[in-house]
Amino acid sequence: MNVILAAMMLLWGSLSGTGPDPALESLAKAVVTNTKSTAATSGTDKPDGGLAPVNKKDPQPDAPKVKGIYLTAHSAGGSKLDSLLQLLDETELNSMVIDVKDDWGQVTYDTGNAELAAKGTTKKLIRDMPALMEKLKQHDVYPIARIVVFKDTMLANNKPELSFLNPNGTVWTNGKKTPESFVNPYKKEVWDYNIAVAKEAAKAGFKEIQFDYVRFPEGFEKRADTLKYDKDDRTRIQAVSEFVQYAHEQLTPLGVRISVDIFGYAVSVPAAEGIGQDFQAISQNVDVISPMIYPSHYTNGWYGVAVPDANPYATISGAMKDTNKKLLPLIEQKTAPVVRPWIQDFTASWVQGHIRYGAKQMQDQYRALKENGTEEFLLWNAANNYTRGVDYK
Repeated sequence: MNVILAAMMLLWGSLSGTGPDPALESLAKAVVTNTKSTAATSGTDKPDGGLAPVNKKDPQPDAPKVKGIYLTAHSAGGSKLDSLLQLLDETELNSMVIDVKDDWGQVTYDTGNAELAAKGTTKKLIRDMPALMEKLKQHDVYPIARIVVFKDTMLANNKPELSFLNPNGTVWTNGKKTPESFVNPYKKEVWDYNIAVAKEAAKAGFKEIQFDYVRFPEGFEKRADTLKYDKDDRTRIQAVSEFVQYAHEQLTPLGVRISVDIFGYAVSVPAAEGIGQDFQAISQNVDVISPMIYPSHYTNGWYGVAVPDANPYATISGAMKDTNKKLLPLIEQKTAPVVRPWIQDFTASWVQGHIRYGAKQMQDQYRALKENGTEEFLLWNAANNYTRGVDYK
């Protein structure tokens, strides 16, 4: 199953909305042809890692049911912010997920923390964070800080000893058109760096810290024995899950919620040892879990749908049924987190048989969420252009 999951994730592509690598698509489709999911087969699996679940006393008991959108630092710090605030003012949308440490590892504002500044990773894309936070407060926006953790090209290049090295000593990249690098989840220095960024975001006024790319690179199991990097006797799942637990311990006293983004496929298959993501192990140590269940990122045949992208209702409904089943052990233990999926507000033009996404497709996704007991959600559009005319009541 790990080979299956690895192939599916090759097809998954990045969150940027630019689509999967075409060179890998045929491989992924071939591997998953006979593995279509109708429901998670591992819903009662015991979470790996041996971690005690966190105390689920909500640090934000008065938080709204989050219906949010994603903002790049450029949008949050620029003129586009006003139109996005108008969207929230006119709809049931009430939250913004803002890049505080982005997909390249850039800390997007001046935190005032000398140790962070010394890393050389700060880029002042948001020039006045206090003014931004005050504006969000005026519009009654629930602010969430997105921190991309282990995909961090800037830190990898600045401190190669924290990354993965090729046999010739160069920093490993993932081979994309614009190469990206990861840092090592085994390194506590990496943990503490990201938590330091999170602590500054909490001080700035963010109510929730959302960690993304909490994993090893895709297909890491294929290169784990050839790359040079520090490791110990923990499994990759343990290393990742223990980071999440450590982050929760460090940040909860500040009164912020902790959330983690996770592959949508992770709710439908056993644990992904290759990249170190176990849905249950992560879920038991966060306040919010956000599976990325974009219909465009499921291959043909999933949930009994010929082209999942062309049937967003059926795809989202199937993914949420799998999510609920996967979380059943934690629900019974009363340690389950809030489930707040990412859904698709973009047209996946790279998908054969795709459809254009508009108000109907957004409405269909939200209806599928509600019918499966979930009202919270986040909208992803890489360019931050969101569909108007959708009823999210």
